[in-house]
Amino acid sequence: MYKKIFLLAAILVLTQIDAVAQCAMCRTTVESTISNGRSNIATGLNTGILYLLAAPYLIVAAIAFLWFRQSKQEQQARLAKLQLRQKVSQLFSSQS
Repeated sequence: MYKKIFLLAAILVLTQIDAVAQCAMCRTTVESTISNGRSNIATGLNTGILYLLAAPYLIVAAIAFLWFRQSKQEQQARLAKLQLRQKVSQLFSSQS
């Protein structure tokens, strides 16, 4: 199951389709403002792009943190059960 998901993700990442992702109006606005010496519109667009870029990484980081915290709690619970079993087995072996 995990191998199929990993393979699909690898194929999607490695096969990229070239796309012109910038609309014509944004491109002409940025080019005209930069050629006129004003870069505030271009800076605003770049800042917006960075915000859009950061959002998926923050979501993945939050999910990874929650997963790590949950697995750590489960590991502590398993360790507590194991220690309890060891104590019980020691009690029974010492009584014999």
